[in-house]
Amino acid sequence: MKTLKYLFLVSLLVAVFIPASSMAAKAPVVIGLQGPITGPWAYEGEMAKQSCEIAAKLINDKGGILGGRMIELRVVDDAGEPKTGALAAQKLVGQKEVVAVVSTYGSSVCEPASNIYEKYKKVNIGYGVTAVRLTQRDFKYFFRTCGRDDSQGKFFADNVPAKFNAKKIAIMHDNTAFGKGLAEDTERALKPMVDAGKVQIVYYDAITPGEKDFRVSLTKLREAKPEVWYYTGYYAEAALLVSQAREIGVTCPFVGGNAAINNEFVKIAGLDVAKGCYMTNEPLPADLPYDKAKEFLNAYKAKYGDIPSSPWPIYAADALNIIAYTVDKTGSMDADKLAGYLRKDVDGVPGITGPIGFTDQGDREGVPFYIYVVDEKGNIVISK
Repeated sequence: MKTLKYLFLVSLLVAVFIPASSMAAKAPVVIGLQGPITGPWAYEGEMAKQSCEIAAKLINDKGGILGGRMIELRVVDDAGEPKTGALAAQKLVGQKEVVAVVSTYGSSVCEPASNIYEKYKKVNIGYGVTAVRLTQRDFKYFFRTCGRDDSQGKFFADNVPAKFNAKKIAIMHDNTAFGKGLAEDTERALKPMVDAGKVQIVYYDAITPGEKDFRVSLTKLREAKPEVWYYTGYYAEAALLVSQAREIGVTCPFVGGNAAINNEFVKIAGLDVAKGCYMTNEPLPADLPYDKAKEFLNAYKAKYGDIPSSPWPIYAADALNIIAYTVDKTGSMDADKLAGYLRKDVDGVPGITGPIGFTDQGDREGVPFYIYVVDEKGNIVISK
């Protein structure tokens, strides 16, 4: 009888504890996403969320990582606000199961959030944060999959004045970390041309984001008689600016920075205003030639009916992909090991947006830029 009781207890323990340990071994790998799911940049935030969901599904459909563990996406909304960005980061670092974070859209939001991630030793990869100073803080755990403002400013100086045969340049920003930073980097890149008398910056000023009437600033811009106008802020204000500028007689070409034009810009401004507007930008999703891009975009379109209209959601997906890749390759969830591997061993890893590698500062290596234009049908295409 004692033998039967013993066998029963052993079988009970096997039934309870072995499946539990097996389940624990297959627990999901949790990756956070911090982004503007609500607020003025919600259009970008929703695309980033959808892109990360597609990226996670593609990994999971192939068997996951670490011998069969699935990727779980944990989303926290920062509403596109710096203060809320810090609170979103606090929420994610408070969840020990979150291995690393894809974070975020907007340099001014990323900056306080990345301070939190650094303090609590959480790897975070920005996907839409281009302010140069973000990687000049000697942070150990911060990386980005997008380019930097100084690269875009140099691209503008090297290409835009020549394209439009323009000598009189207007630069307008919105005083955000991104917008002001890109304006300053563009001004700096133009300085040798200014000193040589090849171009002249006839207007340099800021608008206040969130306002609806910009006619006072636009009247000053009109009086400066620029031959090309570069706006380095975000798409919501860009659409209003162009609409109001055309109403008061500003006719020079409008060129936006890489946050100024997307499908929402075209929708807000209207096709008649938006067509013929230009933008300096990293490759848009439709122009990515890579195998991983084709796989990703086919999956995204199958679920959502169209592909993202800006590059930032794709950089978010690549941030998730490279986190998953690093966890799998290191076999670790330790932040120090992950950060060290990202910095030293990730080099030319195939990504949706091309080969991925990072500098010692955590910057993405080798990001190209193009001049885009809104065509007659409202599509955003490379300008020939």
